[in-house]
Parts: sequence; C-alpha cells; structure tokens
Amino acid sequence: EVQLVESGGGLVQPGGSLRLSCAASGFTFSKYAMNWVRQAPGKGLEWVSAIDSQRGSTYYADSVKGRFTISRDNAKNTLYLQMNSLKPEDTAVYSCAKPRDQRLVVKGIFGYDYRGQGTQVTVSS
Repeated sequence: EVQLVESGGGLVQPGGSLRLSCAASGFTFSKYAMNWVRQAPGKGLEWVSAIDSQRGSTYYADSVKGRFTISRDNAKNTLYLQMNSLKPEDTAVYSCAKPRDQRLVVKGIFGYDYRGQGTQVTVSS
C-alpha cells in the first residue's frame, strides 16, 4: 500500500523558514519523480515543485522560485521542501504527490495517483 506522510508544517512569521518532509512507502521511491502541491483556503490545488528520480533536476512554480528548494534522499525514501522567505500567500496545506507514470516529471496538478493528507503551513504575524 502506497503511503505518503508529510510533516514539518506549522505557524511561522513572514520572512521565516520551514522544512517539510514527506516519508514515502509502498513503492520504489527512487524510480519516481516526486512533487509538492499545495491548497490554500478556498482555492484550488496549486503545483509547487518537482524533482526527478535520480539526477536531481528540479522545477518550481514561479510563485516560489528562488525561495523554495526541493530535495530528496532516496536511501531514506524521503522528499523535502525547504521554504525560505515565507509570505502570507504561502499559507496552505502542503502535500507530496506521486505521479502515475514513473517516466514523467509532472509539472501541474494532474497526473498523480497518490497524494498525502498534507501538513498545514500558516504564515502570519
């Protein structure tokens, strides 16, 4: 059974930092590109970032580019998202997502077959 379990969210002041983690199990993590997506209150799902399976190529939404860094540790089956210079508009539930096709790097909100329940990030003074 595929499981994606996020952690690391919380309340942070504008300009602060958080590091999210996603522990993956039930599939061969090292063979899949992985993603972070988010959903703000009252809004739709938004793609945040992606990382390929082996070479570490990374991709970011324009809204987070230069502030967020995605990474992974295939030995630990764990995906990370380092978030710096946080803004109130980054407030959302952040989830990791596994694409359906291991050959593809998904850069959008479709194409996933599993998504974790998410961790709440609130940026407020």
